[in-house]
Amino acid sequence: MFSAIATGLLLAPVVLSHGIITTPPSRAIGPAISTACGQAITSAIKSDNTSYVEQLTKLASADSKFNPAACDLYLCKGLQFSDNSANVQTWKAGDVVPIKIWLRIPHEGIANVSIVSTKQNKKVGDFLKLWTAGYAPGKSTNDVPLSQREFSVTVPSGLETTCANAGDCVLQWWWLGTAAKQTYESCVDFKIAGSAAYQGVEFTA
Repeated sequence: MFSAIATGLLLAPVVLSHGIITTPPSRAIGPAISTACGQAITSAIKSDNTSYVEQLTKLASADSKFNPAACDLYLCKGLQFSDNSANVQTWKAGDVVPIKIWLRIPHEGIANVSIVSTKQNKKVGDFLKLWTAGYAPGKSTNDVPLSQREFSVTVPSGLETTCANAGDCVLQWWWLGTAAKQTYESCVDFKIAGSAAYQGVEFTA
């Protein structure tokens, strides 16, 4: 059984980097994650929705209720599509999508934004944004260049089949604090609409 003491130790305050997509609405916690990932991970993300993957893998290793087949911590931190179906965005190739990132505690590193197939947890196509160095420098949110916290990406062509259905793909922001060795992921669920149904960029919160 997972120890509450272990949870407390793993969640003890330390100097950590933390971040999440705030616009469009990103995957959040819900009832399904408890079944898939166990209570320890559920509690950790509920306590801090900007938590990092390496912390969650430590919690998973000590929780007998963790189900690795249902909870891929390296895909949206294990957050479940079924908890987020109301937030699916509808896009079309060529749409320009504004993104806002909350970088609560920065640590300099590398980052990217990409389309990811949830069935394979693999990137689809090219990176939409890529920072090979110098991402999230400084000690506070305001130290981070605005261009790293607020930017736009263009929805690429060629996703009409791969990402036709809600749950097939996510837009993923990925960040690695290289000195801290902490990985952050935040995902937006979307689908590519057929031309007949398309009404323009749609944000649902």
